[in-house]
Order: sequence, then C-alpha cells, then structure tokens
Amino acid sequence: MFEWSETDLMIRDAVRTFIDKEVRPHLDALDSGEMLPYPILRKLFSQFGIDTMAEDMVTKMLAKEESGEGGGSKRGPFGDQQSMMAVLISELSGVCMGLVSALGVSIGLGATTIMSRGTLAQKQRWLADIVTLRKVASWAITEPDSGSDAFGGMKTRVERDGEDYILNGQKTFITNGPCADVIIVYAKLDEGDGADKRDRKVLTFVLDKGMEGLTQGKPFKKMGLHSSPTGELFFDNIRLGKDRLLGETEDHRSGDGRESARASFTAERIGVGFMALGVIEECHRLCVDYARNRTLWGQEIGRFQLIQLKLAKMEVARINVRNMVFNVLERSKAGKPPSLAEASAMKLYCSEAATEVAMEAVQLFGGNGYMSEYRVEQLARDAKSLMIYAGSNEIQVTHIAKGLLAR
Repeated sequence: MFEWSETDLMIRDAVRTFIDKEVRPHLDALDSGEMLPYPILRKLFSQFGIDTMAEDMVTKMLAKEESGEGGGSKRGPFGDQQSMMAVLISELSGVCMGLVSALGVSIGLGATTIMSRGTLAQKQRWLADIVTLRKVASWAITEPDSGSDAFGGMKTRVERDGEDYILNGQKTFITNGPCADVIIVYAKLDEGDGADKRDRKVLTFVLDKGMEGLTQGKPFKKMGLHSSPTGELFFDNIRLGKDRLLGETEDHRSGDGRESARASFTAERIGVGFMALGVIEECHRLCVDYARNRTLWGQEIGRFQLIQLKLAKMEVARINVRNMVFNVLERSKAGKPPSLAEASAMKLYCSEAATEVAMEAVQLFGGNGYMSEYRVEQLARDAKSLMIYAGSNEIQVTHIAKGLLAR
C-alpha cells in the first residue's frame, strides 16, 4: 500500500465535511473544556453508521462464540476496517486530537481489552454499549508513584474476601476517568504471604460508574489535549464479585494482567502513529498556505530559503510517517501485526516528528503562531503529548533495544 484507496479518499472527504460542520465551530469550547468530546463523537458514529457496524460485528462475534464456533477477534471491534479507522483518526487528530484520545482509550483500549480477555458473559455485558459509545470506557493502569514502572511500582491492590475481592488504591492521568461509565482497572493481588510486591500477580477488573467506594476526580488542567478529560480514580474498599474479574479466573490464559496490558501498549503506540500523521498533515497544509500568502519585503515568505527548508523537512516527515502507517495497515491485513518493539519504534519516531513539525510550524508563523487564533499553537501543545502519551519516549527506547537484543 503506497496511497489511500478510492474508498479511503471518499471516507476522508466525508470526514472532512463532518469536521468542518461539527468540530471546527466548537474548537474554542472543546479547548476550554466547556464542551465534552462525547456528544460530537456519538454524532460522528451515528452519521457514518460506525455504531451500527460495530454493534453488528460484536453481535455476530458473540453469536459464534456462544455456538462454539469461536469468533474471538484479535483485530478489535472494527474487524477489517483498520484503513477506515486510520483515516478517521488522522483527520480528527489534525483538528482536535483530544477527540481521538477520548475515542481511542474508550474503544481501542477499553473495549478491546474486554473483547480479548473477557468471558462470553462479560463481553455480552459491556461490549455493545462501549463500541457504540452509548457508554464511555477508561483504562486505568498509571499511578502517582509508578509512571513508566507501571507493573513494578503498582500499589493499587485487591485482596480476596471469600468469593469476592476488595479493591483499594489510586490511579492518575486516566483518559476519560472523570466521565467514564465503565472502568478497566489493573491491580496487584495481595495474598498476605509477604511476597515481593513487585512480583505479585496483576489482575484486571471491570468497574461501573457509581459503585460504592469509587470516586472519579475532576478533570486535570493540562498543557494540551484540553478536549480530552483526564483525571484521577480512587478506590476505597470496593467489593468486586468474580464476575468483574476479566476471564473470571486468576489463572487466565494470559497468565495475568501484565500480558493484557502489553497487548494494549502495542495497539496504543501504533495509534500514536496515526495521530501524528494527522498533526503533521495539518501543520503542513497550514504552513504551505501561510508561506504562499504571507508577504515580507514585498514578496511571499515561501521564496526565502529558510522557510523552504522548514517546508521541505515537514514534507519528509509527512512521507515517512505516512509510509509507517501504510506499512502497519498492510501487515495487519496479512496477519503479521507489529511486535511491541516495532510499535515502540513507530511511536518514538512519529511522536518526535509530529512535535518537531508542530513547533517549526509555530516558528514559521512567527508572532502569529504564538497566538491561539492561529491553529498551529494548539497543534504544538497537543503534539507534545504524543512524546509522553502511551509511555514516554525514553521507555520506548528501552523496549526497542530489548526487542533487538532478544533476537
């Protein structure tokens, strides 16, 4: 694959029309937090029939699983529609990345984790509502004192109490956390045997909004991604039945929650590449237009070599990131998705490229680029999050090197 198909381009044009009508007029309200992202996302899903398509796929998959034919999906709730979702993600990211963050965590992490690790009953209980956006999901692993050491430093814990579990702890920087209806939580199993806390088994539970002992904090004030609510979660002696333990057994086929989380890390890091492409293409478009129309000393600034150098570097970044996206799509079609190390490499390069392009866009616009009315200011704030989002870039280096040395 070296370019978008005709179908992809039709979808892209339709998405751009939707964005012009439903997103751009509300950018200030989204960026201030006055407007939440979910109503716009639900309208998008409804207008393009994505909700119906996703629910139909889930219904068919669960029917096959119930009849004993299998049907568990490794590709997520949108089956073979990765190309369509790549177009959707990149186009939205170039205008309002927070919408993509809210959507990606709810479905790409929340629904996919339940789909890949849950029992049939658990999938029937939660999946349809999440993939249609009737309910919003969050995915809670990060803690105040763990950060990149997600598993070793994890303090959130569950203890057995008869057939139930008691959950205590805290999570932070949780996308959709303040508003989530469904919450996937990773916690260490405390068996009271004095075992090293770093090595304890990690279990994965599904919580619902309003449960006794669950507190969802207010949205944080952030540098960027203002349209994506991010906050803390607090767990105070929450009683959980085994029906909320993904797989309903501690001896799940994945061993424990670590493997579940690693699979999600791969998908999340690939998603960063799609988001980076949107940021780069939008900055590229805005800068080319500005270079053609802005004049200094009686000529368009696009005639100056230093401006041309900036535009040329943006074009190189755009080509490289787009090629990475196309490579992932082709590999997914062939049933050979990237490894965690390869996804980390993609995330590292694409996030750095997007941040550099966005900052250079601000510089190209000069004083105007520092003003919020010129969109490159917001793009620069949002792009920086990609170097931290889905694991800091420093951690990506470690994962890439481990993958190379393990060969």
